[in-house]
Parts: sequence; C-alpha cells; structure tokens
Amino acid sequence: MKVKVGILGSGDVGKALARGFIMLGHEVKIGSRDPEKLVDFVASAGERASAGTFAETAQFGDIIVLATLGNAAASAIEMAGRSSFDGKVLIDTTNPLDFSSGGPQLSVGFNDSLGEQVQRLLPKARVVKAFNTVGNAHMVKPDFPSGPPTMFIAGNDDDAKHLVSQICEHFGWDVADLGGIESSRYLEPMCLAWVVYGLRAKTWNHAFKLLKK
Repeated sequence: MKVKVGILGSGDVGKALARGFIMLGHEVKIGSRDPEKLVDFVASAGERASAGTFAETAQFGDIIVLATLGNAAASAIEMAGRSSFDGKVLIDTTNPLDFSSGGPQLSVGFNDSLGEQVQRLLPKARVVKAFNTVGNAHMVKPDFPSGPPTMFIAGNDDDAKHLVSQICEHFGWDVADLGGIESSRYLEPMCLAWVVYGLRAKTWNHAFKLLKK
C-alpha cells in the first residue's frame, strides 16, 4: 500500500528518510521553515517528492516523521499545528542531545524522555520512537558484514509499531520492540552511546545489533 509521508525537518536525517520512502514508491513532502531551500533536493528526488511548510507537510502526511533537532521538536510541532497529527502514526527520530558544555550529553533523562514529551504534546497521535540510534548514512538499506543491524522501537500503540516495524524491515532492518513510549528513556541514551563511540573511534559506520539464540 502506497501512502503519503510528511517529513518535518530538512536536515540529513529528513532527506535520508525521504529518499528511503520514495524508493519504496511513497509520495513524500519534506517540511522546512524555509521550503525554498529544498528546490534542488526535490528536483533530484523525483516526481514523488515535494516540499512545504511544517503545516503543509503535517496536513499532507498519512504518516508523519519528526526529523528535527531535538531542541527544535516542540516548536516544529507547534508550527505544524497539533490537530494535524490526530490519529496519525508519528515516527519520532529525535534525540535530546546537548553539546553546550563541549562533550555530548542528554538535555532530558532519565526519568523522562523526548519521546514521551512528544507523545504528551500530541495525545491523539500514535508516536513511535525509531531511527534515533544510528546515523543517517545507514538508515536506509544498512550494509554491514554481520548482516542487518537492529532497529529498536518504542510506542504505546501496537498497530502503529507494527506499521513502523514493516517500514524498518523494508528499509533493511531487524526490529526489536521495547514496549511503551517510556522506553525512549533507554533509546535516547543509546544514541549517546552511538555518538560517543563515533567520536572516540573517529568513524560513523557502526550500528547496534541484538544477538539472540
């Protein structure tokens, strides 16, 4: 089934996921505070791509992806208009990363999370935390010698998580469901672990894999 996907955020994460959804045959509108800067991206992405404001993008999407910086998530939601999220699956890729003191740390945690804050802002949306524990270069069709890495997800709505799991699998991932949206408290620190390893190893070509027997 082909759907319309609205992506809030026009940085590297938003563009990577936009290309992935377009690759699967979906229509994508990518939203920005300044849609005019996306002219070249839309032209390169093909006829199923378009750009708009946050409000236009949220209204367009059957599925919405929140792909802003963590500290911009709430303002993007307000600019989009909260009612535009009602009943929709919202894939929350954001992380509350704070580099203000030099090294990376979390601005939210560990008895709360940005994922939970997004769900509280949008009580009628079906929020699923996903795509927050890997870099944008490997979000779609990750190619690692040890096989597909694991996408960890969390959310309160089982049907929404089933849909997001299917998307992840189509993008080339194994999926591990960590339960309710409060498990964002664990997924967001996983991003911090991913970042710290990258800084120390001076490489961004890594991902997590859950080993089972």
